[in-house]
Amino acid sequence: MTGPADPGQPDGELDRTSFTYSVVIPVFNSEKVVGTTVDRVVEVFTEAGLDLELILVNDGSPDRSWDVIRAKAEQYPQVVALDLLHNYGQHHANLAGLRESHGDYVITMDDDLQNPPEEALKLIDAAMRGHDLVFGEFIRKQAAPYRRFGSKMIDLLNRRIFGQPSDLSVSNYRIIRRDVVDRICASRTAYPYITGQALLYSHDRTHVPVRHDPRPVGRSTYSTLRILRLVLTILFSYSSFPLRALAFVGFLISFASLLLGGWFLLQGLLGNTVVKGWTTTVVLLSLFNGFTIALMSMLGEYIVRTLNTVSTEDSYHVVNRVGRGRT
Repeated sequence: MTGPADPGQPDGELDRTSFTYSVVIPVFNSEKVVGTTVDRVVEVFTEAGLDLELILVNDGSPDRSWDVIRAKAEQYPQVVALDLLHNYGQHHANLAGLRESHGDYVITMDDDLQNPPEEALKLIDAAMRGHDLVFGEFIRKQAAPYRRFGSKMIDLLNRRIFGQPSDLSVSNYRIIRRDVVDRICASRTAYPYITGQALLYSHDRTHVPVRHDPRPVGRSTYSTLRILRLVLTILFSYSSFPLRALAFVGFLISFASLLLGGWFLLQGLLGNTVVKGWTTTVVLLSLFNGFTIALMSMLGEYIVRTLNTVSTEDSYHVVNRVGRGRT
């Protein structure tokens, strides 16, 4: 099933208090806001009477984010704090949190309060209707124009590569059922992309409208470069489209070269040859050599990613863990 969930309460809806929930929050340069985020999440789930496990993953923050979340893990028994060796990226941090989680359902959200914790209850209610994957569809996204453009580009890739239905909106604010989480965690890849993997390993998806609040302090660290890196990760790690596209271009160039060669051969047989042609030779050599180098570079990118996938057991490393009696 796709499309927005029914806001009503149909017969047979599951009791949300009968399940456990893990909330995974990647943390990066959020020392001024992540503590408030943790307090809000704990408050919302406690008031709703839900069994919470909150996993905070410090993704190599250069500020004091680790000190803040470590203190929160010592303050709240339901909080676990992980400190990664260095900055691996949001999807690696999410994967670390998914593997640490034990809940029947796992919710992923941002650390900056742009995903209001109380909106997670809407995701849970939708999951209680039998969906194994529920995304939050932002009513109005509080983001810069370049980020909205990047989201549209990634949406196109999701539809092309991961089969995202045209009537399904996706975001990083989502709830994933345990069986889907287990499939994602078992996936062997050095380049995790949680949204795409969740789409691949689920069968009953939907979305619900949620708020997207302005960031209370600071500004987003999700730059144009990070969006570009994500696009390249999706293209080269989960799709053969670039290779096939370049192969098609190569076929067209080869066909044009064959026609051009036939034309010069015919001119030679008719005796219409001249010593000139230096410009034509240089242009053709530049074109063909440039294409060959581009093709070899793309093949090299695929080979490097394949080697990283088969030779790397973990795409991240945890150096510190605080919570649930472990330090």
